[in-house]
Amino acid sequence: MAGKKFIEIKDITKVYHLGNERVDALRGVSLSIAQSDFVAIMGASGSGKSTLMHILGLLDVPSSGSYQLHGRELSDCDEDELARIRNEEYGFVFQQFNLLSRTTARENTALPLLYSRDGANPERVKELLERVGLGNRLEHNPNELSGGQQQRVAIARALTTRPRVIFADEPTGNLDTASSHEIMNLLKDLNKQGITIILVTHERDIAEYARRIVHMRDGSILREETNEAAGPAPSLIERPEIPPLSKRAAWRHDLRAFGNYFHLAGRALWAHKMRAFLSMLGILIGVASVIAMLGIGAGAKDAIRTQFSSLGSNLLILRPGARQTGGVRMQSGQTSRLTVEDGHAISDNIPAIEYVSGTISTRGQVVFQGQNWNTQIDGVEPDNEIIRDLKPTAGRFITGDDMQSRTRVALVGRTVVRELFKGQNPIGEQIRINRVIFQVVGVLPEKGSTTWRDRDDVIVIPLTTAMYRLAGMNYVNAIEMQVREGEDVNKAQDAVMAYMRQRQHLPPNAPDNVFVQNMAEMLAALTETSRTMSVLLSGIAAISLVVGGIGIMNIMLVSVTERVREIGVRKAVGARRRDILGQFLVEAVAVSITGGLLGLALGAGAALALSVFAQWSVIITPQAVVMAVGFSALTGLVFGIWPARKAAMLNPIDALRHE
Repeated sequence: MAGKKFIEIKDITKVYHLGNERVDALRGVSLSIAQSDFVAIMGASGSGKSTLMHILGLLDVPSSGSYQLHGRELSDCDEDELARIRNEEYGFVFQQFNLLSRTTARENTALPLLYSRDGANPERVKELLERVGLGNRLEHNPNELSGGQQQRVAIARALTTRPRVIFADEPTGNLDTASSHEIMNLLKDLNKQGITIILVTHERDIAEYARRIVHMRDGSILREETNEAAGPAPSLIERPEIPPLSKRAAWRHDLRAFGNYFHLAGRALWAHKMRAFLSMLGILIGVASVIAMLGIGAGAKDAIRTQFSSLGSNLLILRPGARQTGGVRMQSGQTSRLTVEDGHAISDNIPAIEYVSGTISTRGQVVFQGQNWNTQIDGVEPDNEIIRDLKPTAGRFITGDDMQSRTRVALVGRTVVRELFKGQNPIGEQIRINRVIFQVVGVLPEKGSTTWRDRDDVIVIPLTTAMYRLAGMNYVNAIEMQVREGEDVNKAQDAVMAYMRQRQHLPPNAPDNVFVQNMAEMLAALTETSRTMSVLLSGIAAISLVVGGIGIMNIMLVSVTERVREIGVRKAVGARRRDILGQFLVEAVAVSITGGLLGLALGAGAALALSVFAQWSVIITPQAVVMAVGFSALTGLVFGIWPARKAAMLNPIDALRHE
């Protein structure tokens, strides 16, 4: 023996079940490995030598038996603890090299450091590659290296975390004779430095490099021999036990590992750029739709608030007939006509009402110097200037004298000015409304347009003039009222209804024949309708996110299948289940968040285009941005868990054997 016992196994068995067939790969194997030992395990194919090495290297677990390391039983260790031991105590050199493609010799060598407690050490990596004769090939990918050079990279990788043991599984199986002896001499030199070497081979000349040769057949150790020609065992190099990580050090280790996940995810996605882009299309379209729909909905609600704020939330409108909801008349009864006198009576008898204006509306053909325009004609009283905030930007408003004498004067909206007067000053000009001559005395303030009408396409004339000179009627369409500041609008509304019942001498059981529209109620109803439509449209758009999530899950499952061997290599060098889970989960979330950000830009661009070309009011709120991007990240997280967990749960040796 080269020193005290290091690894000791007793009565190890390994049974595989291939369908209904039972295969006994190991049958009660017992073996001791001392520190600084050099052991070769020989046997024909199917003898169990590779299975034994995989169990010794903690890449596989035995069906039964005892495994002790430094006298500590490992049979009760969980997967994370075995991964830590593989990272800190063991190094692996495989027959197939198992280097990661599209990754340089430097990065392959540094792979175990991603999962070690000490983290990255570029100088250590460079030193090891120079030590194995590859100092000038640091940035070369595996496909740019010969077989012997790839195996040297694998040996450098095995040495990165300063292991006590190197397991070499047929390390010369894919090499020519010269390269084989170079690799074996390198392993022999490492053994002279105190590193324990456990070698699996079926070639006698390779086994001659070892001091102990264990022969296996049919899952059992046939015999063991000592090779005196290999020279004496090196002096035992004591190495202190590695203490467990403190809570603070473990937290730093996990934080560093989390940062590595993003680096690894970025590299994996960049290696398959087109596939990653296609898989994020569903998320991109979904987020773009959500952003555009929420922007349009928020813009519509803001436009409604703006339009109603110009009227005031304390505006009441009295109309004849029974109240209708959703096009359905709520109660039947005789329809009453409203008069100008009704409005004045309300103003005189209800203290809560400050301003009152009867109104009628009709359409009319307007002519000015050969220009024709069809527009809305509103007949109003002087108080309408305050009720509707119609203070003229030029000229004056309607006066009491205009009402008394039924003067043919008019105020024109901005659209009428633009269409009829073509840039001329309209004040003092004469126009014909339905062949009746009117003089323009004022220009109305700009009110803007809604989706259903242009509020600047209007002409305002005195109510009495509209009634008797244009419409030929002695009643009004509605009475608009403004409630005094500080008064309760709902109480004022009830007072108006009670007064109108009294004025019209309605018996107690008779239904109302007039109704009052409350602007606050109308605003709430329209806002709720807009909100409902936004939620509905966003829900439809969110379906794209779900479809995109399914696409991401599908791509991640394909990625896991393609990278099974890579997962095995990572687990062999010390990756824990949470490391594999985190890496693949971050990849899924990265795809969905990238798609979400691109969708955010696309959705905002589409909303902006609608606001410019369709003149729609669009508002992109921070809440909409956070919700869309957050939902896309959640989509990646939810749909990425299953593929990531599938990758994390792979058995290291099964993954390494995957073709």
